[in-house]
Amino acid sequence: MRTVDLVGVGAGPANLALAAALDEHNRLDEQRRIGGPLAMTVFEREVDFGWHPDMLLEGATMQIAFLKDLVTLRNPQSPFSFLAYLKDRGRIVDFVNQQTFFPTRVEFTDYLRWISERVDSTILYGTEVMGLTRLTRQPDGARFAVHVSGPDGRRTVHARSVVVAAGLSQRLPRWATRGPRLFHNHELLTRLEALPRHPEPDRFLVVGGGQSAAEVARHLHTTFRSAIVECAFNGYGFQPADDSPYANRVFDPDAVDDFYNAPPEIRAELMMRHSTTNYACVDLDLINELYAIEYREKVVGRRRLYMLPATAVLDACADEDGVAVTLRSRLTGVLDERRYTAVVCATGFESVGAEKLLEVSGAVPSGSTVDRQYRQVIDGEAIPGLYVQGATEATHGLASTLLSNAAVRAGEILSTLIGDLRGCEGCDDSEDRAGSAAASSRETAGTR
Repeated sequence: MRTVDLVGVGAGPANLALAAALDEHNRLDEQRRIGGPLAMTVFEREVDFGWHPDMLLEGATMQIAFLKDLVTLRNPQSPFSFLAYLKDRGRIVDFVNQQTFFPTRVEFTDYLRWISERVDSTILYGTEVMGLTRLTRQPDGARFAVHVSGPDGRRTVHARSVVVAAGLSQRLPRWATRGPRLFHNHELLTRLEALPRHPEPDRFLVVGGGQSAAEVARHLHTTFRSAIVECAFNGYGFQPADDSPYANRVFDPDAVDDFYNAPPEIRAELMMRHSTTNYACVDLDLINELYAIEYREKVVGRRRLYMLPATAVLDACADEDGVAVTLRSRLTGVLDERRYTAVVCATGFESVGAEKLLEVSGAVPSGSTVDRQYRQVIDGEAIPGLYVQGATEATHGLASTLLSNAAVRAGEILSTLIGDLRGCEGCDDSEDRAGSAAASSRETAGTR
């Protein structure tokens, strides 16, 4: 059983940023590099690379500038920057001519795939990490047994360090039972393609008041040319996202220290005050576009887009032909029964941390958390070599699940990780790591 320096759980942007930082570390000459090269193996349960593929809607753009890619804020000279990607694709001049900081979501996804194909790490798709077990000190420095399930069945890999970046899981309302006609927006394109067509016009309900809800509403209205699209949300209308310069400082790398060191009550207040930078808010241009559509339809007398302000969904019952929904006005309390072709829940996500993976060995009590260096903390003790990306909003702030701080965070984790390995018995054998890195390169080349 070969022991690898680093196992990554999930091949999303967070671990790709770390793989890029590790690749740059390995390219340094021996005088500038601390220790020998390191090898990383990433396990991804999806069978191919993808980044929210069912929300790659036509015309949807990123909400952060391209300079907040996976590397630039850490190393502007990185060979893995978005500008390097554009140069490689032959589009750098064309992109500049657009005079925009915000690429389309389709293009940014292609950038992420481009990185996944170039980093010197082994990425194994169709392989899910089922659990982690801490090991007693091994002669080769292995600290974790990583239990995986893939095309060849179940097996165990030993790792000196593990970085869990398992991404986000869909959050559905209590009244929602997931199915072909009632689903989360994260499944949108696949579910819509599978919907049977009926001669009568379709009727869709979009539940939620954030960016995804607004994008779904626009997509349904544009794609289904005769369909009625209704949007139900708790407030009186879509609220604009605050992307002003001072508010955006909440996503700065330095803000992580401020947030982490603040008292709990101040953290909670900052989360509340700055929630409109990310939660239950919509890009103002999209709000104006939807309003213009609704107004234009009122003028011509052919309504297809409707807003249902201050409206709650009480119940939804799906069958083969549609979904029966009970709505309640939060203003008057009046109930309304309606029937829809499909209901799309744009109701957000929950971060996935390391707890579920550690439950395999019964190692996680209710008080687990993450320290400033993104190491898992259990019973007040940081676990050397076990890092968490993404599920750290309560301790590290609003940027935890977003791209804004991915580049800098990857550098911080790599720096701490190298220190952990150098202090681990058997892990300072640069010859062993060099051989491991070479093996990783050979495996990667064989799978692409």
